[in-house]
Amino acid sequence: MSKISKVNKLEVMKQIINCKNFLLIQDIDGVCIPLVKDPLNRTIDYEYINSIYNLKNKFFVLTCGEHEGQRGVNRIIETALNSKDLAKIEGLYLPGLAACGIEYQNNFGKIKLIGINKKEIDFLQKAPIIIKELLTRELELLFTEFSKEEIENHINIAVCDTRFSPAINLNSLFLIIRNDITKMRTLQKTIQKVMEKVIELSRNYGLQKSFYLHISPNLGKQGDKEIIKLATHEDIGTTDIQLIINGALKEAGLLVLINESIKIKSGTRPFGDDFNVRNAPKTIDGLISLCKEKVSPKAMPTLIGVGDTVTSSKISSSNKWSRGGSDRGFLTLIQELGKAYNKENRIIFVDSSHGEVNRPSVINGNLNGISDPEDPLKFDLIMNEGPKEYIKWIKLLSKRIGTKI
Repeated sequence: MSKISKVNKLEVMKQIINCKNFLLIQDIDGVCIPLVKDPLNRTIDYEYINSIYNLKNKFFVLTCGEHEGQRGVNRIIETALNSKDLAKIEGLYLPGLAACGIEYQNNFGKIKLIGINKKEIDFLQKAPIIIKELLTRELELLFTEFSKEEIENHINIAVCDTRFSPAINLNSLFLIIRNDITKMRTLQKTIQKVMEKVIELSRNYGLQKSFYLHISPNLGKQGDKEIIKLATHEDIGTTDIQLIINGALKEAGLLVLINESIKIKSGTRPFGDDFNVRNAPKTIDGLISLCKEKVSPKAMPTLIGVGDTVTSSKISSSNKWSRGGSDRGFLTLIQELGKAYNKENRIIFVDSSHGEVNRPSVINGNLNGISDPEDPLKFDLIMNEGPKEYIKWIKLLSKRIGTKI
């Protein structure tokens, strides 16, 4: 059992405020947006948007979701503001990196695509149609009691036709089978099969090394492949599988954001203007070495990382743990960069189980399913009440920083 340490939220806030050069980097879904069954029903707090604006160049998002498109977070912000123009005029979009590392935008919504070519974009435009066709065949075999129209409706919800990271989201389909663990596992294996077929088709398209499958939540990696987390009575397991550009990992994306942050402050990108997630080092150690080579201690900001998707499960019949989660990599890198630069970097975990999606929770006073006693990743602060508590905290942080300035 991994226990939760008691840390004072205001003390951590005070340390951040007293730091002259800090950069807060956060995930989005499950952190500032509660998790919901249908991603099109996501909402964001209006006052949170204004609080982020007040943080100015001290804040970035780092997400596997997307900024633009029908399902992009920019649409959610515009809905919260009740205007399609206000965010662009006032600079109220969330700045940072999306699609796990290739879609960068500033707070005015100006998009820059980095590390992706036209042929890959062309295939990604076709991918949602391919996914829907493949998934339709599978679900017609699984759900023989449903009409074609009913299956089509479910698929339209489940298939996220995002521009650079198309995915299948199982939350709405899980509602049909109502906690039938066997069927839930069958569905998880089915979408993995469908998405692996999409990878195969991309290779036939001449893109042999362009994509990988991002499984969320996952149990870490076996070789280059992420391990699916099958449902149990305690944990819903994997809910999403995305088609992602190869190399688009959040830990590499962290360096892209450090690169941009230093450019904003000094006028120069330490890793170069052409640096992206695809030409970045592939390991935590490699990324740290690059930072040490290119970024001085004075230029390196104190980093605060915020995420919700971190997993740990004991491997049966052994004393080893399988650790994963899409936020684990970048949070671990932030922690290790703190050690390398002798800075008080902070790791904040948000318990996202308070939404509509069943996830491991800290409600019982432990981190079971999230962390373990031997886990090298340590949380400095835990938002037990989820996005609601985190949003309240970030509003106060923004207000106090604004007062100090």
